[in-house]
Amino acid sequence: MADVSLLQVQICYASPEAQILHDFTVEQGTTLQQAILDSGLLRQQNGIDLAACRVGIFGKLKTPDTLLRDGDRIEIYRPLIADPMDSRRARMEKSSRESR
Repeated sequence: MADVSLLQVQICYASPEAQILHDFTVEQGTTLQQAILDSGLLRQQNGIDLAACRVGIFGKLKTPDTLLRDGDRIEIYRPLIADPMDSRRARMEKSSRESR
């Protein structure tokens, strides 16, 4: 029987209702997408749509076929509700109107 190397990884996801941080083990050669599927997170948080969400490792966007390394933190990013630049412009306009 072949000796399979195991990797310790972490998956994190935050929604308005819950913040999830889960440590688990995967086999070497596991992709980002496969680890997400194997983690059980999609069953636990059935509102996650991987087709609409971006994924990454330690804050850097990655493709679903990225191979994991020991100690990686897998992150699932929710789609933005508002464009950050539009929100900033609106705050600046409101601030300038209030200071007149």
